[in-house]
This record gives sequence, C-alpha cells and structure tokens, in this order.
Amino acid sequence: MFNSKIMQSSRAQALMLIGPALAVYATFAIWPMIEVVFLSFQHWNGLDPHREWVGLENYRYILTNDAVFWVALRNTITWTILAVIFPPTIGLLLALGLNQQLFGRVPMRAVYYLPVIIAPIAVATIWRWMYDPFFGLFNQVLTSLGLQSLISDWLGDREIALYSMFVAYTWQYVGFSMVLFLAGLQSVDRSLVEAARIDGASRWQVFRHVTLPALRVTLAIVLVLSTISSLKAFDIVYGMTGGGPAQSTQMLALWAFMQSMQIFDFGRGSAISVILLLVTLTIVVPYLRWSQRDEGAGE
Repeated sequence: MFNSKIMQSSRAQALMLIGPALAVYATFAIWPMIEVVFLSFQHWNGLDPHREWVGLENYRYILTNDAVFWVALRNTITWTILAVIFPPTIGLLLALGLNQQLFGRVPMRAVYYLPVIIAPIAVATIWRWMYDPFFGLFNQVLTSLGLQSLISDWLGDREIALYSMFVAYTWQYVGFSMVLFLAGLQSVDRSLVEAARIDGASRWQVFRHVTLPALRVTLAIVLVLSTISSLKAFDIVYGMTGGGPAQSTQMLALWAFMQSMQIFDFGRGSAISVILLLVTLTIVVPYLRWSQRDEGAGE
C-alpha cells in the first residue's frame, strides 16, 4: 500500500522519468566540472599517477605572471560584447523581413540557417581560405575592383585579425538568432498589430510598442545563449588563427586548452577554465535575474 501510494505520486513519477537523464548528466557533465575545480588546485602533467596539491598557486601564477591570460581575457570580453550586439541584431532584422509574406521566404530561411549546421572547424577552414592574402577571395575581389589599397593580411595583422575572425563567427551564428526570433514573432498578437496600424502607428512605433515587448522572453534567451557561445569560443579560433599572430586572437577557452594539452599543465588549464566559468556566471546570472524581475513587473 505504501509503495503503491509512492508510485502514484506525481513527484515519484517525475523522478522516475527524469532519473536516467539526470544520472547521465551527472556522470558526463556535473562530475567532470567538479573534477576540473579540484584539478585547478593541483599540479598535474596528465601522465603521473600522483597529483601535487598546490592550493591557490595556479590562480596566483595566472593572475600575476601569465601575460597571455590577460590578453585572452580582454579578447574574450571584446568578442562577447560584439557577439551580443551584431549576430542578434542582424538575426532580428532577418527575422522581421522573413516573417513577411515574401516569395520564397521558406527557402531563404533555410539558406540563412544553413551555416549554423556547418561544423565550426569547417567554417574556419572556408574563411581562412577566403582571407588568404595571396589567392583568397576577398583580396581577389578587391584587386578586380581596383581597390588594392584595401588589401590586407586579414588574419596576419594583429590589429584586425580578431575582427576578421569575428566576421566568420557572425556569418555562422546569425541564422541561429534568426530562427529564435522567428519563433518568438509567432507569439505576437496580430490583433494588436492591426489595431496599432488602424490608430495610425508607424512601422517603427508598432515594432517598439507591440512587437518588441512580445519578444522580451525570446530576446533574453538569445542574449544568454549568445553570451555563453561567445565566451566558450574555441573551434573557429583554433581553426583560423590558433591564437595568433603573437597571441593577438587568443581566447580563454583556447588558452585553457593549450595549457592542458600542449604545455601539459592541467592544473593551470583547469584554473583558467574555472575563471572562465566564473566570468560566465557573473555575466549570465545577473542578467537572468534582471530579465525575470522585469518580466514579473510587466505582468
């Protein structure tokens, strides 16, 4: 009787349904994260069976002696700021356009979303070829247009390499924001839009006072996902520049990888990963709390 009542409770049924998934998630996600935190307080080359406990030494070295870390942190912050501005903005504009009754809008949506499903390392290879200073597409086009003064070593110039790489990142992730905004636009009340137009509201006024408030939740999701994706940028950086030239495009995720897998200092690599996690939480959690409070106030 007691077991039957337990099995009939909604909480027990829910636990039975999500239990296997939680076990898998804990094994392959939560436990590795805990292991990385512990490893950040140790010195280990990845081969020795013994790990030396060093306390905060890895963090002290990174924050005081590792000049590349600060370059990577600055680049990561710059990259994140750009990533939460340009891909979401372009994606929103595309979503607004492709939400209209246009001929061929479904194929156009697929075309814009296609780069999202391409592996980042493949995107890096494609754009690295187009940026090639000798036979790349961009410099060939500039030459044919007589604009030789604009020709640059796009990935070899320390001043523009990071931004050249970000163009490729934007090309790949604009479609992701576009799809989320298209889904959010389906929740906009058409009767409110028509009422605003009947009252003489311009397109900008309709967007500002009707469409944008309805996209509040979608906008929060897009910004959070864009922030997380940009902070852990790795594949496209590794494939296009490897952090060069002269560490000018180095990122925290890539530097953590290099410390662990190339320098074989897993303790410092883990410490950088933990710092990256803290930076992510510092940015994402306050924004989520603010957006939830703002949404609650709006209701």
